Amino acid sequence: MTARERSGTMGVEIERKFLVRDDGWRAEAVGEGTFIRQGYVETGEGVTVRVRVAGETGFLTVKGPSAGFARSEFEYRIPVEDAGEMLDTLCGGRVLEKRRWRVPAGEGGLAWEVDEYSGALAPLATAEIELPEKKTAFRRPAWLGEEVSGVASYRNCELAKAAGGA
Repeated sequence: MTARERSGTMGVEIERKFLVRDDGWRAEAVGEGTFIRQGYVETGEGVTVRVRVAGETGFLTVKGPSAGFARSEFEYRIPVEDAGEMLDTLCGGRVLEKRRWRVPAGEGGLAWEVDEYSGALAPLATAEIELPEKKTAFRRPAWLGEEVSGVASYRNCELAKAAGGA
């Protein structure tokens, strides 16, 4: 959980996203992963409103338009029951399910978040790394595939449309 998730404050998300080439990451994964169900409320102008249930916790996140690898992000914990209701009633079928695994990415506390998608999106797997600064160097493990950070079809809001048939 990031500092923004705990405090509900605004921050800037600097994130890189890659396809996963193979299962080599499993040897380094921590824990049993977290089941995530998330959906998107219709928005425009590059703004994304995400509702998420991660394990037993609900979140509401508003993200601003992307500027390269960075974008503003406001994330707040909400009651898990409210998040479930929003997913069922406000997301218009734009909902995806995945299991998220944490994989340490070397020094500095960096970590990969490997997402294994289920349902219509299986067997897709992606890996994201959130960086403290745009120029932060990070290790690229052998299991990491093509970078898709700037590819719109791999944004979770677009994947949710594909998963829900919307």
